[in-house]
Amino acid sequence: MPMLADPLGAHIPWTECPRFLAAVLRLGLAPEFALKADDLDSLCPETAAEIGRQCREAGFRPTVHAPFFDLNPGALDPLVRQVTLQRLVKTLDVSAGLDARLIVVHPGFDPWRYPNMEDLWLARACDFFRELLEKDQHGRCLIAVENIYEPAPETLVQLVNQVNSPRLGHCFDVGHWNLFGRKPLEVWLRAISSRLFHLHLHDNSGASDAHLPLGEGNIDFSSLLALLAGAVAPPSATLEARSFAHLRRSHRELNTLLACLSA
Repeated sequence: MPMLADPLGAHIPWTECPRFLAAVLRLGLAPEFALKADDLDSLCPETAAEIGRQCREAGFRPTVHAPFFDLNPGALDPLVRQVTLQRLVKTLDVSAGLDARLIVVHPGFDPWRYPNMEDLWLARACDFFRELLEKDQHGRCLIAVENIYEPAPETLVQLVNQVNSPRLGHCFDVGHWNLFGRKPLEVWLRAISSRLFHLHLHDNSGASDAHLPLGEGNIDFSSLLALLAGAVAPPSATLEARSFAHLRRSHRELNTLLACLSA
């Protein structure tokens, strides 16, 4: 079984599409468009349709990274949840215009902000994602919740399992795991393997979310890829680089690793 689903993706901030979209497509990478709130407020349907057309002509359905600053699907304040829902419903609409196949969402859970209140957060987050899925008028996108500050996978596993929709799963961010995870990689991947939709690949040395090219921090990507060989289905993956030069370096390193493991 392949370790990763084709095609590999590349992170592109929405405002950088004019600079980088054509180059990313020429590399044979599927765009993952990172949207912010300001992008949602200014983006017109015609623009999304045109970008989607360019991706289709290159043979790709893109992915989308939803806005996350100040948003929280499991917030205790109902007004925060309301704004979060408005932003993510708009993200669904934009994603439909792009003909995106998957949306990555930050779940908003942080054990330091919700001490001994995990169950309260979880109940609200489950209701939120059920409502979000019901409001999706198009139904063509998967939704993947991404680990951020979680020390262990159990909270996100409970969220995905309790909502129990075939369209809701996990995005495993290996850089965030390296910073905040306290469970071994094998344990974490085993816990999410049945609903693992997507990966975010970038490196760091455990001190900050540096988004280094693969191989330039201390993450063992060979072990990650080897563990993925036992997944229920190969996940898709996006290289989250902060410059085009870093993207090229990560792309080369990943191809080298895959070739070595497949030999």
